[in-house]
Amino acid sequence: MAKTNTPKSPIFRDPIFDGAADPTIIWNHEEKQWWILYTSRRANVQCEGVSWVHGTDIGIASSSDGGQTWVYRGIIQGLDFERGRNTFWAPEIIFHEGVYHMYVSYIQGVPNQWEGHKRQILHYTSHNLWDWTFKSNLKLSSDYVIDACVYELPKGGYRMWYKDEKNHSYTYAADSVDLYHWEVVGPVLTDFPHEGPNVFYFKDYYWMVVDKWAGQAIYRSEDCESWHYNNTILQNPGERHDDSSYGYHADVHVHLEEAFIFYFTHPDRKEGMSSEAYESKRTSLQVAKLDVLDGKLICDRNGSFILNLSS
Repeated sequence: MAKTNTPKSPIFRDPIFDGAADPTIIWNHEEKQWWILYTSRRANVQCEGVSWVHGTDIGIASSSDGGQTWVYRGIIQGLDFERGRNTFWAPEIIFHEGVYHMYVSYIQGVPNQWEGHKRQILHYTSHNLWDWTFKSNLKLSSDYVIDACVYELPKGGYRMWYKDEKNHSYTYAADSVDLYHWEVVGPVLTDFPHEGPNVFYFKDYYWMVVDKWAGQAIYRSEDCESWHYNNTILQNPGERHDDSSYGYHADVHVHLEEAFIFYFTHPDRKEGMSSEAYESKRTSLQVAKLDVLDGKLICDRNGSFILNLSS
């Protein structure tokens, strides 16, 4: 049954650490629910430096009513392939031939600063979204890569787009025919530093959104090869509850003929506020509807809309 209500704002806050970020949405075929998996930043934990964004797990929120309400389900267990307390960020999950593939950013340990430690992308597989098997540590363009996005290419095979922090924080790409073995293609977007690429097909074009830390830059392509700047969205604060900041690190889900963008906000963060303050760190997950007008991808984050994710 289709839902006819505008979703609440925000759609979700992590009830344990209050730092849900980097959402990705996937249909759980076994539980018949929508799941959002996300970086569970520890916003309400007082610790040294930026330790609160490290040592993070992948959180789970599920919805059984088409995305209207979301329930915290805990974290993904058993991802560690080496000992110790380690860091997991920004999961990308796709479903292919009965198997879920997750590509997740990984940092060894719990650093207290941003710089000086490797960042890598790990590959796991699962048959139920709960239990995951480690497959590989991907060898990409450097040892400082995060934020994987995977999409099937129009001519066959798969492409992974990701942020390479060693190479100016540009978007790089790698290709695979089987989702297990990847060959680096090279740089894709080099206009300015950014992160969180996300690719989708909507209204006859391929689109890529990237987080430029001042909204989401939009690029358009006819073939997933050549990308051209199109627009910027989520750069102005919204009017809905907890939507009063830039929209950060987004995932776009195309359902039937509609597209919805899931993103996170720092709703209490203000200029001059200490970065150590809880109000500066806490986050909320939001969703808004996308459309195309005069060839540009647009988003009215204040507008009412129907979120219809009926299976």
